[in-house]
Amino acid sequence: MCAHVLVAEDDHRQAEVLRRYLASEGHSTTLVHDGISALDQARRAAPDVLVLDVMMPGLDGLAVCRALRAESDVPILMLTARSSEDDLLAGLDLGADDYLTKPYSPRELMARIRTLLRRTAAARRSDPAPVHRIGRLQVEEARHRVALDDQEIDCTPGEFAILAAMAAQPGRVFTRAQLLVHTRGLDRSSTERTIDVHVMNLRRKIESDARRPEYLLTVYGVGYRMTGDKSDGMTATMTGLAP
Repeated sequence: MCAHVLVAEDDHRQAEVLRRYLASEGHSTTLVHDGISALDQARRAAPDVLVLDVMMPGLDGLAVCRALRAESDVPILMLTARSSEDDLLAGLDLGADDYLTKPYSPRELMARIRTLLRRTAAARRSDPAPVHRIGRLQVEEARHRVALDDQEIDCTPGEFAILAAMAAQPGRVFTRAQLLVHTRGLDRSSTERTIDVHVMNLRRKIESDARRPEYLLTVYGVGYRMTGDKSDGMTATMTGLAP
């Protein structure tokens, strides 16, 4: 599967190493070394994957990710020397599809890119995705759309992945580890707290009272589940408190 990969990396030597690895697998590559150029090339070239370093001059990678997510669903794999949980969660909340911390193995990076390309290709080949309706909530997988009482709700890709997985199987209990899989294979240094943060953000967006949720319910000691029906949700509000 040959693809066009945009690599935004301010370390010229590291960027050249990535270009050679990508070329060895048949991919074409555009290299840029600052955030403004990364944003410009992403808009001009419509790459199949964007490998985006966080620490860059001009605009940093988080600002580039934020801008692109407002207008594009290009798969974004972020690279950073920062390893704190807050930095990782910031990238995910902005819509990054995957995260890799430095130093990393170029072979692992290539495996991550292959995974993103396979998932993108599978999504394009698949049949129209279903629409899930739970009470007043509607989740449309094909359009990546969430609505409550026909009012559209903005969700990051990570939030949508969790919501779609749970809405497809209302009543099923998901562990945090299982929900991490649905967020497209995040960096190993991400923890299950990533899921808690996404769920808390979703509750703020779709629940009337985030402390007494009707839809995203906590199953203590296990994980989360989507309410199975309206009556189930009304009962669960008494026990499904925020994590």
